[in-house]
Amino acid sequence: MAAYALLVERDRILLCRLSAQVPRHQGKWTLPGGGIEFGERPEEAVVREVREETGLVVTVESLAAVDSTVVESDGVQSHNIRILYRADVVGGTLCNELEGSTDLCQWWDRNALPPVVSLVNVAIPVAFP
Repeated sequence: MAAYALLVERDRILLCRLSAQVPRHQGKWTLPGGGIEFGERPEEAVVREVREETGLVVTVESLAAVDSTVVESDGVQSHNIRILYRADVVGGTLCNELEGSTDLCQWWDRNALPPVVSLVNVAIPVAFP
């Protein structure tokens, strides 16, 4: 299970580029967020993950979507549940994660997105109804 933030300003969305630590998707862009630790509430996880990956402090506004996928990698199937929250930036300074699963964060115009993972395709219609 993982929790992700929809951070939107006007017609822009904040995305993070996946690093070499995620070789299958290296160089593609995703939402800030990630795995929920044992015993952690999803809302707490998304705040923590956004801070780790972007340097920004956010507050969770509302549940935006829940996405459920089954993927296969190296012959092993896994069931991924991804919780998306609308969130607002309330502090911090945008910076890049060092030696993590992402290596660059950037605001992107919704009409000029870079190569993205499937999660972003789920998020765009929710972020920009």
